[in-house]
Amino acid sequence: MSQTNQTTAALVGDMPQDGWVDRFAPTAVRPHLKLMRLDRPIGTWLLLFPCWWSLALASDGWPDLWLMALFAVGSLVMRGAGCTFNDIVDRDFDVKVARTATRPIASGAISRKGAALFLGTQLLVGLAILVSLNAFTIWLGVASLALVGIYPFMKRITDWPQAWLGLTFTYGALMGWAAVAGSLSPAPVLLYAGCFFWTLHYDTVYAHQDKEDDALVGVKSSALALGGRTKPALLAFSLAMVTLVGLGGWSAGLACPFWPGMALVLVHLLWQIRGVDIDNPARCPMVFKCNRSVGWILLAAIIAGKAPSLFAGSASLGF
Repeated sequence: MSQTNQTTAALVGDMPQDGWVDRFAPTAVRPHLKLMRLDRPIGTWLLLFPCWWSLALASDGWPDLWLMALFAVGSLVMRGAGCTFNDIVDRDFDVKVARTATRPIASGAISRKGAALFLGTQLLVGLAILVSLNAFTIWLGVASLALVGIYPFMKRITDWPQAWLGLTFTYGALMGWAAVAGSLSPAPVLLYAGCFFWTLHYDTVYAHQDKEDDALVGVKSSALALGGRTKPALLAFSLAMVTLVGLGGWSAGLACPFWPGMALVLVHLLWQIRGVDIDNPARCPMVFKCNRSVGWILLAAIIAGKAPSLFAGSASLGF
C-alpha cells in the first residue's frame, strides 16, 4: 500500500483514527485531545518556530533552553486553545463538510459548553506561562488576544483569512525577542513581517484542499481568491518571506553562516511550489507539512549566524 493510501486509511475526515490517542489515551479524554489536535502536531510546530527563531535571534550566544521549553509548552496549549475556539465558532460549518464533520464538537463527542470549559482551562495554563515572563512580554501577549479572538470570523468577511492568520499565528516572532530583551527592535519586526508571508504561503497551499467545500458552504479563502494564479502568488510570498527574514538577520548582526541557511530555506520553498498540485486534495496537506523542515533549517541558520558569540562564550568558559 502506498504512503498516500496509508494516510487516507488512517483518517476519518481530518481526524486520525487508531493513532496514539485512540490506542493509549483514556477514553474519557480522547475527544479533548483530538479537539486540541494533539495527534496532528504540525500546527504546534508552525506556531512554535517563529518563537524559537525570535529567541535565537535575540540571544547572545545559544538560546535559553528554559525559555525554549516555556514557548514549546505555550505553543502546544495555545494552539489547542485556538483549535477549540475555532471549532466552537465553526460548528455549524463543520457539520456540512465531510472533512470536518468528525471533529469532536461537530460530531457531538463534546458539547459546546464542555468545549468552552476546556477552552478556559487551556487559557489558564497559557496565562500561567505568560506571567512567568517579563512585564513587557506579558502585555505584548495580552495584546495578541484581539487577533486570536477575531480570526475564526475572518473567513466569513474577507477573501484573505490567511492574512489574518499570518498576523495571529506568527506573533511569537515578537514574543521570543521580547522575552529575552524586554523590548522590541527592527529585527523582530522584520522577522514577524517575513513570517506573515510564510503563513500566506503554507496556509494558501493548505486551503486548496478545502476550496470546493468552502465554495459550497460560503467560506472564503486565499485559495478561492487566487485560483489559477496560486503558484505565482506562492513565489511572491516565498521571496518576500526570505527577503524580510534576511533583513531581520542582517539587522540583528548575524554572521556569514546565516546566509547559506537562508538560501536553503528559499530552495525548500521553491521545491514546495514546484511539487504542489493545487487540484489534488491529498497532495496539498503533504506539502503543507513540509514547512516543519523550513522551521528547523531557519533555526539552524540563525544559530549558525551567532557563531562568533557562541565561540566567544565557549572561550570564556575555558573550552
